Parts: sequence; C-alpha cells; structure tokens
Amino acid sequence: MKDEIIQRLQGPNFGRTESTNNFHNLYVQRHTNVSILYADIVGFTGLASECSPGELVHMLNELFGKFDQIAKENECMRIKILGDCYYCVSGLPESLPHHARNCVKMGLDMCEAIKKVRDATGVDINMRVGVHSGNVLCGVIGLRKWQYDVWSHDVTLANHMEAGGVPGRVHISSVTLDHLKSAYEVETGDGHKRDSYLKQHGVATYLVINPKTERHSPLLGVGSRPSETADSAKMRASVRMTRYLESWGAAKPFANLQRDSMTTDKGKINTTDVPVGQYHFQRRDRSKSQRRRFEEELNERMIRTIDGLNSQKQWLKSEDIQRISLFFHNKALEKEYRSTALPAFKYYVTCACLIFCCIFIVQVLVLPKTAVLGISFGMAFLLLALILFLCFAGHVLQGKKGSFCSFPWFPTSTHIIIASKPWLRLVLTMMTTALILVMAIFNMFFADEEVPPTIPPVNLTNDSLLDAYSPALSAIENKFYLPYFIYCCILGLISCSVFLRINYEVKMLVMLVALVIYNVIILQTHASLLDGFSKAYYHTETLDRPGVLKDIKTMGSVSLFIFFITLLVLARQNEYYCRLDFLWREKFKRECEEIETMENLNRVLLQNILPAHVAEHFLGCNRKNEDLYHQSYESVCVMFASIPDFKEFYTESDVNKEGLECLRLLNEIIADFDELLSKPKFSGVEKIKTIGSTYMAATGLNVTPGLECTQEHDRQYMHIGTLVEFAFALVGKLDLINKHSFNNFRLRIGINHGPVIAGVIGAQKPQYDIWGNSVNVASRMESTGVEGKIQVTEETSRILSALGYICSCRGIINVKGKGELKTYFVHTEMTGSPSQGNVMP
Repeated sequence: MKDEIIQRLQGPNFGRTESTNNFHNLYVQRHTNVSILYADIVGFTGLASECSPGELVHMLNELFGKFDQIAKENECMRIKILGDCYYCVSGLPESLPHHARNCVKMGLDMCEAIKKVRDATGVDINMRVGVHSGNVLCGVIGLRKWQYDVWSHDVTLANHMEAGGVPGRVHISSVTLDHLKSAYEVETGDGHKRDSYLKQHGVATYLVINPKTERHSPLLGVGSRPSETADSAKMRASVRMTRYLESWGAAKPFANLQRDSMTTDKGKINTTDVPVGQYHFQRRDRSKSQRRRFEEELNERMIRTIDGLNSQKQWLKSEDIQRISLFFHNKALEKEYRSTALPAFKYYVTCACLIFCCIFIVQVLVLPKTAVLGISFGMAFLLLALILFLCFAGHVLQGKKGSFCSFPWFPTSTHIIIASKPWLRLVLTMMTTALILVMAIFNMFFADEEVPPTIPPVNLTNDSLLDAYSPALSAIENKFYLPYFIYCCILGLISCSVFLRINYEVKMLVMLVALVIYNVIILQTHASLLDGFSKAYYHTETLDRPGVLKDIKTMGSVSLFIFFITLLVLARQNEYYCRLDFLWREKFKRECEEIETMENLNRVLLQNILPAHVAEHFLGCNRKNEDLYHQSYESVCVMFASIPDFKEFYTESDVNKEGLECLRLLNEIIADFDELLSKPKFSGVEKIKTIGSTYMAATGLNVTPGLECTQEHDRQYMHIGTLVEFAFALVGKLDLINKHSFNNFRLRIGINHGPVIAGVIGAQKPQYDIWGNSVNVASRMESTGVEGKIQVTEETSRILSALGYICSCRGIINVKGKGELKTYFVHTEMTGSPSQGNVMP
C-alpha cells in the first residue's frame, strides 16, 4: 500500500486509480487464530456531560493512552476507539500462540486500572470487557479518513460479548476458553440473559476470575458506589478524574511529529509506518520554522556523514567506484557524472592562460628576440584569447548588448553551452593544453645548431688559457637559455592539471604524449645541442662529457618524468575526490528528495486522518505539541448513514474468499461516498469515520469557534442543509451501485445538530473524533430509523423546514438513554430556495 501511494505521489497520474479493472484498490488481508477484545467504560457518558472540552479530551487521552500501554505490554494491537469504547486484537500482524491469554490478561489489567481510578477519585465508572477468538479480515476501506479496522462474524460476536458482559469482569466465549488451556479459572457467564444476539446464536459464555482478587459472585459487589471523602466531594467528578489521570503521564498526539517521524536513530529515512491515500498533493511554501527544521535535519545528517570520514577512511575506495579505472559501477551514474554541467570550466581555462603567460614571459626574457618568437606567441595569444572569450562571452556581452546589436547571430550563451556540453569542454581542453605544450618547446627548434667549441686539455699559460676559453665561454653565454626550455615544459605539464573536473584518463593521455615528445626532442633530435652546452659549461680534463647529475639532457628528462608521475598521482586523487563529491551530492540530493517525499506523505497522512484545519494546527507553526487539541462548537450537524442489509449480505464461505469479496463491495460503496466529498458543494462536509457499514460525517467543524453566533441566522444553519444534501447524494450513489451490482441496499440515515466537542486523542494511532449528546442522539436517530429514510429530531426539522425542506412527523418513539422523542422524516422535495425561510435559532 505504501509503495503504491509513493509511486502515485511522485508520478504524473497521482490520485488516479491505476488498477486495470473498474474496482478501487482493496487493502484488506485475512488473519486466522486471533483474539478480539471489546471494552466499554461503564458510566462514562454521564461523566462526560459534566466535563469541559479540555477536561474531556484530556481524560480520554489519558485513559486510552494507558490502555495503549497495557495493549503493548500484552502484545495486543489497538484497532479503533469508538466514543468510550476501545477494541483491540492479539495475533496481528504476526500470529501469536497465546493470543487468547494476551487478550484476557489485557482485559484484567484494564479492569484493574479503572478500579484504581474509581478507588482514588470516587467516580462511579467501571470496565466491561468481552473477548472472543476466531478469524478476521483486517485493513482499510474507502478513500478518506482511513482507519485500520477488522471485520468478520467473530468480530461481531466479540462486540456482543462486551454488550452482554458484566461491569468489572472479563466476559469470554467458549472458543476463547478452549484457547486459554486452563490458564485462568472461570465461572458461568450467562451472557444469553443479557444479550439477545448471544441467546439467538446459543453462545456459551464465561467470566474470568481475576487471580489478584477473591472469588465473588458475578453480580455482587461490582456495581456498588465507592465512598467519597469530604474533600473529594467538594470537587466535580471530572476535576477529580482529570487530576488523578495526570499522574499517568500519557503521551500527547503528534508529540514527536517534528523530528522522530522522519528519521530513525541511524539517520535513515523511515517509511515503515507511513500510510497512504489517494490525494493530489499540492506543494506548499514552508514557513520559516519549517524551513529551519528542514535545514537542521539536513545539516545534522551532513555532519554525521563528515564525522564518519577520518584519516584512515579517506583513502579507502567507495564501494560505488571501481578501484583502478575510478569509473562508477552504475553506468547510468557514470553517464550522469560525465554529462554534469561544469560552470567553473572558464576558470580552468583562465588558469591555463596564466601558465601560458608565464611561459611567454620566461621565453621573452631569455630567448633572442626573433620574428619567429613574436609571430608564434602572437598567434597563440589570439587562439587562447578566442577560447577565453567563448568561455566568458555571456559575462562580456551582458553589459554591452548595444555594442553587439549588429551581430544578432552571435550566441551570447556560449558560456552556458560550453559548461553544459562535455564534448565541447573536451575539445577546448585539448586545444588549450596542446597549444601551451607546443609553445613550451616550439622555439627550441629555431635555436642555433652551432656546437660550442671545446678546449683541448694541454698546458697553457694564463694568457693563453684565457684566450683558449674565450670562444667556449662566449658560446655558453649565447646558449644559456637552453635549460629554460625544460622549465617551460614542466609548466606545460602543470597546465594539464588545472582542469580539475576533466577525466583522469584524458589528462593522463595528454601528459603521456607530451612527455614522450619532449623526451624525443631532448634525447634525440636536439641531443647534440644540449650535449654541446653541457660540455662547454661543465669542462673537465679527463672526461669528454660531464657526469649524469651535470648532464642537462639527462636531468631534464628525469625532471619531466618526476613531474609527470607527481601530476599523475595528484590528478588521480583529484579525480577520485571529484567523483566522491559527485556521489555524495547525488546521495544527498536523493535523501533530500526522500525527506521531501516523507514530508509530503506525512502531510497526506495527517490530512487523511484529520480535518484540514486540524492538520494545520499541528503542521503550520513551530510548537512543541505540548497541549492536546480540543475545540468546542455550538452548532454542528452530525449524520450517521448505515446499510442494515449488509449484515445479511456479508457471508464467509469459500465462494467469496471468506468474506473478502463482500468487503470489496463495501469498499466500493464507501469509496464512492468518499468521492462525493471532493465536490465543491460538499467542501464543508467532514467525514469522521466508518463503523462497520456505517458512514459518519458532520458539518460545521470548519467554522471558527466564536463566529457562529455572529453570523446571520439564515447563514448560521446553512451547513445543516449541506449535510442533508450530502445524505441525498449518498442515497443516489447507493442506488447507482445497486443498479450495477444487482443488489437492493438501502440507507438508514439519522441526523441531529447541536453542540459538540472535537479533539484528537491517542499518541499511538492518533484519532480525530467528536463527542457530545448531539452525537449520541444522531446515532440513535439512525439506529431507530427506517431504511430508505432520513430521520431527524424535532429541533433539526424546524431548521430544515425554515431552509425549505419538507419534513413529515413520524411520531414519538422510545430512544435508549433519551426517553421519548418526537422525530421527523426528511423528504427529497423542497418548498423553495433556502433563503426563503426564516431560520429558527
């Protein structure tokens, strides 16, 4: 799933279904031999009604944070939080042999934790836990607000095990008892007396006896109200609960969002837990704090890389580079390296030209002033000036466009072309180095070939000795410039090494050819000239020629060879570090792209599990995420839309792959519902979650709190009409699906509006949810509704009637926990435009 969405995020067709069939992708797997635990906090609804928004969210986060810790200790995976209901599975994602024992142990630990809260605060709450073992289908369905969930008949049975359980006890089925293998003592649970589903299916149930407590009757002593001290009685129950739960210190949602979600301890990109969704991500400009965090992340990784290089490691060859040729093992990387733009090439040419100027100065100062010398260096200067002009053409012409307006054909971007074309750089390099290497020795060919006379070794007087030496000394003085040709040749070799990013093998070839030619000239073609100079300069009576160390011809050849080897080693080392630098830059660039992708995926993930305005709360500012997110709203419209017929449609057999094909159809239904959210007219509708085959959505959550009352009455409740229109669209979508799948599903919809509390809870798998009496009533409107109709409360019907909708009274019905309520059905016809009615507050 993750790899597919990364490909979509980076590809051009991101957000489109890439499957070859007409179905949306289904991310569901089947797991066998697992245990499912459902737990409900008994008495929490009354307590929540007394809480402020902050207290409620803080209380839930602490409670469920503690449950997450217990789940981790007992190798259980929390699946979802439904109001004050918590359910998890043991045996996911990897099978565990003691899954039943893990769930039972967790249930007992949860009861113990709630008992401690009850004893410490005097608040009358308890824990009702149900456990069943079997098989599940697990994964995510739909396109928006993905939440990991499980489906199967065994999951339904586990839910009823909790509903038919006893507060303070762990209620298990006979299947779970068999998996326990006498690990715990049990007693008869009589679950069929408290739940009709268990009675209908003849499920034998049992209550686990907690080894830490004495044996007691299942119905005695579990519901007694704890005594309260005088001090605690002065405080509200919610305050006592909040103060006590603070001692648990549960982690806050997204507390580690800024750094830990991006990298692991070793600095590697962590993509293990990054979910995916079908969104077209738009790149956003970072704020200063985000840019600073991004730069800090990159700087730290660079520092760790540099610290890893010490004096011993710097000479070791990289695994990506061949030892001898220094080529990259990856041919594509080698091609990219050779074709890399080289903006500094013009400076290499400039350095080579400076070396040429040094050769010119040396030869002008020491050589006879001849026409050949002037013409040769003049032409060489013109060629080098042309090459230098081509390299700096853009800079030269940038401020003098008017002067070159008569040459529109001249390319002013030659410096860019040269920097980006490797073959053109190679040609200019060869031309420049060849010209300098030739000019270093060229004028030696026009030196006088006259061999200086030698002095015979005979006994002479002082005067005659002076007369005899005069011709030789005169010849030496005339040929004193011969050693300077050797120095110029050395400068010519050095000019090859200033082209740092030119390939090592090219520089080696050029210098090798130059060395051979120089040695041929020095040792062969002009050997007599140099020998005559050496004999005249180092005269001895016993030898016809001086020693090796005094022979300018031999020592010149040795000097050239030494410089050749030295420059060759430096060129190889420079080539290695240039390639290593390129390799680091490529890896750094790739890691930057991975970090950018992870940031995008984190944002996609956050926008997938949170509303956009809530996601910005965690991403848009530089904060330490020390506070829980919670918000109170005065008027939010809540909708529950279920498909009751899907329970009968869902079967587990070999024909439908043990229920997988049934879930595929449900995935299509939910995905089509989610696609409606992308329509502009439903931009204010926020999907909260899916519960089995029930779709929960709300409107009014994206309104800034406090501005609701300042709006005009006809605009204050427009979002209620938007949600009703969305409900109509859901009915239309389901009818279309029925037509293509040859089914007869119908929606049962319940809608209510009123004040709610919204917040994010759970450090592990953070979840956005809404709570309040308005949510509970909306749920009851759905559960007591009629298939194919939209049921609303009397207050909501008055608003809808004022907006132009037709509502017919159903009558008074009995709603669990709410007593007698008068409800209405909403019809698809409207009496007029929404602006025509007078909206009741």
